[in-house]
Amino acid sequence: MIKKADFLHFLHGQDFANGLRISFGAIIPALVGFYFGDLETGIAISIGALYASIADTPGPVAHRRNALLATLLLVFLMTLITQYLNGSPILLVTELLVFSFLFSMLAAYGPRAAAVGTTAMLIVFLNIEPPEGGHSIVEYSAFITLGSGWYALLSLSLTQVMPYRLAQQELAEAVREIATFIRIKSEFYDPSSDIDKSYTKLIDQQIKINGHLHSLREILFKSKLIVKDATSIGRTLILVFSDIIDLYEKAMSTQYNYDEIRGKFGDTDALKEIRFTLIRLSNELDNFGYYLASNRRPKLLFNLQQDLEKLKEVIDQTSHNKHENTFYLKKVLINIRSISRRTQTLYSYFQNKEVDRQRNIGDISKFVSHDTIDLKVFRNNLTLKSDIFRHAIRTSVVMVGAFALAYSIDFGQHINWILLTILVILKPGWSLTRERNFQRLVGTIVGGGMGIILLIWVTDPTTRFFMLLVFMVLTYSLIRINYIVGVIFMTPYLLIMFSFLGEGTIDVARERIFATFIGCGLAFISSYIILPSWEGEQIEKYMRKLLIANYNYFIKIPETLVRTDLTETDYKLARKEVYVASANMASAYQRMITEPKSKQKNSKSLNKFIVVNHLFTSHTANLIDAVQSTNSQDISGRPVRNLKRITIKLEKLIDQFQEDSKSPFEPAQINMPETLLVDLVESDEKTFLISQTRELRRVTDDLRRSSDIILGVLPDRNTPLPSETIQLLADQPAPMKN
Repeated sequence: MIKKADFLHFLHGQDFANGLRISFGAIIPALVGFYFGDLETGIAISIGALYASIADTPGPVAHRRNALLATLLLVFLMTLITQYLNGSPILLVTELLVFSFLFSMLAAYGPRAAAVGTTAMLIVFLNIEPPEGGHSIVEYSAFITLGSGWYALLSLSLTQVMPYRLAQQELAEAVREIATFIRIKSEFYDPSSDIDKSYTKLIDQQIKINGHLHSLREILFKSKLIVKDATSIGRTLILVFSDIIDLYEKAMSTQYNYDEIRGKFGDTDALKEIRFTLIRLSNELDNFGYYLASNRRPKLLFNLQQDLEKLKEVIDQTSHNKHENTFYLKKVLINIRSISRRTQTLYSYFQNKEVDRQRNIGDISKFVSHDTIDLKVFRNNLTLKSDIFRHAIRTSVVMVGAFALAYSIDFGQHINWILLTILVILKPGWSLTRERNFQRLVGTIVGGGMGIILLIWVTDPTTRFFMLLVFMVLTYSLIRINYIVGVIFMTPYLLIMFSFLGEGTIDVARERIFATFIGCGLAFISSYIILPSWEGEQIEKYMRKLLIANYNYFIKIPETLVRTDLTETDYKLARKEVYVASANMASAYQRMITEPKSKQKNSKSLNKFIVVNHLFTSHTANLIDAVQSTNSQDISGRPVRNLKRITIKLEKLIDQFQEDSKSPFEPAQINMPETLLVDLVESDEKTFLISQTRELRRVTDDLRRSSDIILGVLPDRNTPLPSETIQLLADQPAPMKN
């Protein structure tokens, strides 16, 4: 059931805004053409607008502009070339073979270039028909290009009018996902909840959060307007981004032995109050995200300070009643206070004009990747070791085969529907192709049935046009976030559109469904037999990258003790890399477990490896926070010796993996003074550091054990892992869902 808050957030979000923009850009030319009695020309211009919308993915204005200009050029050239080649099957086959390969290879330059390549292939496929309305080839190509130019002008103009809107919407999405992360963390303080399932949900949530954080880095840090903005708006957006990452890390660092905490305090009100406070914080963040997306001044929902005071009272009362050391509960309270303080800081940016917006957040240029169009990148990917190259060959071969099949069986007027189906379904990995295959089939069948019923039931042209607009907006709003629902709305939208063009509803629906079945079948078969890419063959690379990222993150703890030149930027860069590597590893695992059983390798051990890495990252974040807030005398002796042992174990573990030139590993050279290895004082903080570093040593041993099984060093006997924290994972957790 859709909640009212989620629905309102959707209306204010970027997906609905994209749907409105694309629909408006595509429908206006057709309406203008209809008004002036030249509907065919209007439709040609509308098609051009839809072409450009595919390449208009979220990001910095300069990058979007470049992509749209490249699309404009390709729209004209590909339309012109394909229209001239119509009527010659041999030349069309040659065109499909060459351009399908070249445009698929554009993925080597990143997602935006891949979108431009997809647009170019779409243009080729849709033009394997003579132009409508009696236009000459040059005229038709010009009208199509005019439509793309119209959409580019519309999109970039809206950005000029609302330059910060996209960043606000993406920030709102990230805040809401982090709120969900905190809500999941609250489950660990519920004695009746399943810890295994909570860890699985946390890792799944990390993937979503990382996707939004990556988009935000691109939008915020590559936008000259926002980075160099002299006003408070751009600076506030960057500060909000910096603070939500810090807040996310604080949520990550609440990592303790939950079994022990539940055993000691499960029958008290302390855990209930902790869970209640965390849920209130997550609701507060949800509220902030809603106001940010709706471009309104945020207002606090709750009295967070009162919640914290009540939590402190409950913990103090627990200490008095149970006669137990509540040091860990007090640590949780300190962490929740930090999350609460950062949450209130987010609100303060929009409530207090005098709030400090000049805080230094480091060199932001280091936090984004810099993609360049270099022929060397293209040449380096011309090898069977490259998934992009294998996918490009697979795409070109199956497109030629699909065209030959459709041509030989005289498929009908919409021969290109088969090619379009393959284009949107066929992905570099088998699992993604399989998932998209299912979604396309179900969406087309359900949407086709819905469209036929509506067209039989509704005969009034005005009502049909209104339904066309609604389905159009829903299609382009949902296609990127929920493909199956997007396709369900797309099919009736197309059927209604063809009904206005005078084509029979039943015939068009039957042809579309038939084309979908053929395209899905060819895409699925080709992904299995033509240079297939299996995640199991790549998984060790993801493991090694994650271990290196965790090592570089962890090593900031001992580096903090011996280096004075360590900057906040160094630390945040290491944190960013571990978040990215964790999300990539979890995504690869999710794709692998959907592949055929014969292609899966050590799925149980891999799942343990991912969970244990999450624990390692969380414990590291916890220790970093502890080291930064602890007296230097407490950080000596046993905690430091444990840190040294963990460093050595991690280095040996990484050395077990095959070297990769794309992710080189250089062990840190840290000369630990002898004075740090000697115990100077004893205190509660020292005891806490000892227990946390000891737990991190156990987690490191678990990492080694899982890795040894995956690498074949140890047999997989499915025995429980030694760490108390991971013993609950001995029985295989439920697989993570896509």
